[in-house]
Amino acid sequence: MALSAEQIAARLARIREEVGPDVTIVAATKYVSVEDMPALAEAGIDIVGENRAQDLEAKHEAHGEAFRWHFIGHLQSRKAKVVNRICELVHSLDSESAARRLEIPALVQVNLAGEASKSGIPPEELASLLAIYPDVQGLSTMPPAADSPEDSRPYFRKLRELAEEHGLTQLSMGTSQDYTVAAEEGATMIRIGSVLYRG
Repeated sequence: MALSAEQIAARLARIREEVGPDVTIVAATKYVSVEDMPALAEAGIDIVGENRAQDLEAKHEAHGEAFRWHFIGHLQSRKAKVVNRICELVHSLDSESAARRLEIPALVQVNLAGEASKSGIPPEELASLLAIYPDVQGLSTMPPAADSPEDSRPYFRKLRELAEEHGLTQLSMGTSQDYTVAAEEGATMIRIGSVLYRG
């Protein structure tokens, strides 16, 4: 991690100003080491999102009380036990097998572009997954990689419309590349990493 806690705090303040008080900032910590986690707490970050269950365990063991923990990576059903114990929210529920082992609130990840390389269910399978898991709070998505943040806007808009159709209120969408567009389209949570801590 290239930046100090003071520098991260300044970036965090700027991002909060850009997205407004109603958008929750989840700091993606996939590339943050266990040793660097205290700098995030010092900077005022209170919610972190981890991609891998084994990293989640290691970071929580060292710094469990410093943060609220979310899981934002692909959720394998065999890792649900770890996530249940540590996290308050999963952003990436996308299978019946994981739903049957999960015990905490979740967002269903929707693959709106139909990319084979990305996790998430097709929109047409959403209703059946909602029927299986009662504690779905909303939806999440990862648009295709693009040169311009504006390219993500149609996907964010579609996700918002899909959530409204199903009476869901939480939308986790937007990363370091396109979080301002996501906020404009109704994101209630953004997952950002590099824009916070890389020089």
